[in-house]
Amino acid sequence: MNRSKDWPASLLPDDSALQHAHAPRPLPLFLELVRAAAERDPQMARAAMAGLVAYEGAERSAIGPVRPVACQVEGAMLRECGGSGPPVILVPSLINPPHVLDLDPDVSLAEAIARMGRRVLLLDWGPASQRSELSVAGHVERLLLPLLWQIGEAPAVVGYCLGGTMALAAANLLPAERVVTLATPWDFADYPADGREALLALWGSSRSAASALGAMPMEVLQSAFWSLDPERTVAKFAKFASLDPAGPGGLGQRRRALAHSCHARVD
Repeated sequence: MNRSKDWPASLLPDDSALQHAHAPRPLPLFLELVRAAAERDPQMARAAMAGLVAYEGAERSAIGPVRPVACQVEGAMLRECGGSGPPVILVPSLINPPHVLDLDPDVSLAEAIARMGRRVLLLDWGPASQRSELSVAGHVERLLLPLLWQIGEAPAVVGYCLGGTMALAAANLLPAERVVTLATPWDFADYPADGREALLALWGSSRSAASALGAMPMEVLQSAFWSLDPERTVAKFAKFASLDPAGPGGLGQRRRALAHSCHARVD
């Protein structure tokens, strides 16, 4: 099939409403969550709408320079993030860019660990198009394990979200000094039955579109995450409205919240 560089955009009708550049996506679903919340808590719903306006207009820092590559396997690589001492490997989720763990010097897990006297290596999974046929296990076996072997000593492995699940898998197959997991799912059987059924129904309704696009649309993933705790999503934006834009350290509470919600683009 001959696809132009911007072929997904060409699928939109001419009168399709544009998505706000800095807004929760899909925006119509978020607004529906706020409407539902208003029936229970009108004050929180009003605060969430104020938070939405603040979120759209909040200052955003530019992504920092690309970190140098320490080693590479196919399209995946470990990037040097400074520090010296025993190695620490940071493993992000497959749905996040690597800089979710290295946003800027003030909001960076990589920088914080480097200051603790560790050599920090951040995993960059590389272009998704080069690994679209890999399963989660395939990412571990074909990319993560060979990269870890190149370190030459047993590293500490820190995994974020699904990256934590993958870090646990890798640590069962090669020596690791320790494993740390952050926001990592592990007891999947503990999800409520109705929640699992809703996720399965969402996948069923999205499967044909995902197959045609060759990728799962981000809006589908976002909808799945929001469905697990809709009120938390609304409350997060309500809280954002109350944060001080000129907060401590010159960074600002709102900017810190933006950094912490980087995963919230799909959270």
